[in-house]
Amino acid sequence: MDFNVKRLAADAGTFLSRAVQFTEEKLGQAEKTELDAHLENLLIRAENTKQWTERIMKQTEVLLQPNPNVRLEEFVYEKLEKKAPTRMNNHELLGQSMIESGGEFGPGTAYGNALIKCGETEKQIGGAERELIHSSAINFLTPFRNFLEGDFKTILKERKLLQVKRLDLDAAKTRLKKARMTDARAAAEQELRMSQSEFDRQSEITRLLLEGVSSTHAHHLRCLNDFVEAQTTYYAQCYQYMVDLQKQLGSFPSTFSNNNQSSASGGASISVPTIPVSASLPSVSAGHGSSTASGGFNELRSSNGSRKARVLYDYDAASSSELSLLADEVITVGSVPGMDSDWLMGERGNQMGKVPITYLELLN
Repeated sequence: MDFNVKRLAADAGTFLSRAVQFTEEKLGQAEKTELDAHLENLLIRAENTKQWTERIMKQTEVLLQPNPNVRLEEFVYEKLEKKAPTRMNNHELLGQSMIESGGEFGPGTAYGNALIKCGETEKQIGGAERELIHSSAINFLTPFRNFLEGDFKTILKERKLLQVKRLDLDAAKTRLKKARMTDARAAAEQELRMSQSEFDRQSEITRLLLEGVSSTHAHHLRCLNDFVEAQTTYYAQCYQYMVDLQKQLGSFPSTFSNNNQSSASGGASISVPTIPVSASLPSVSAGHGSSTASGGFNELRSSNGSRKARVLYDYDAASSSELSLLADEVITVGSVPGMDSDWLMGERGNQMGKVPITYLELLN
């Protein structure tokens, strides 16, 4: 008990003496040993590295998981060293809703089938997003977190110890100045030499740790490359999924109302934007039928004549130069010099306009 009281009193005395010493340094009434410029620059760089690493980590976590409640839950589970429950992300939830609604409307209907295909694609994107988050957490966030919780804490510990050694050195210098007796001066000089040696040793230890921040930067650069590669893979997958979906949707009707009936009644038609046919719509037929159809269109273009064609799907004209079509109607089509190979000039009565060949079937 006596030992603890003495120790507590000694710690309190040291704390008070440090407080007085700091105050005198601030007021310019006490000598302060300055660190060399190189060490000061290393300390500033380490502090900047810590601050920017924290900021990058925070914004990356927000990017990968925008929901703050989920981030908080994951943080709690991580601290408890337990695995967070698996839940569907937003793309997967949307995909599930689309698939269920498509089943309700009927997979045999154009709208129901399109919903199911969109839902399946959203689920694929959700899976790709899950892979991005997993890869980024392992190859990017974890190394950054390890620096903050490992290397930088060691740097802080040694920097704090360096501060203590500096204060001890300054206190020894002050005691030497105040010493008058020969014995007191000899003891003060001995204490100063010891304090200087300990300060120099701690400065060297701190400097070596701070110079290791360069290796940290090099390691974080490799992690950054891994993160960019993971994002590149993710966005490439999403793009491919959407291109494939776009091609599949090209075979479905592009309007929800009968164009001719809407025109006759004067009502406004409700339509979805059409996909540029030349960029994404697939050929209607497959195998030998596709080859035959393509050959028929090529023959039509080379002859500059006209032929009858049956419309396969409704088509809503995107501009005044195009002709709206109704599934199963028969129109006359012909080639015009200079026209894109994916289009023909269509004629129905006194109406004329461009029509996409993927919506047509040439008649014998």
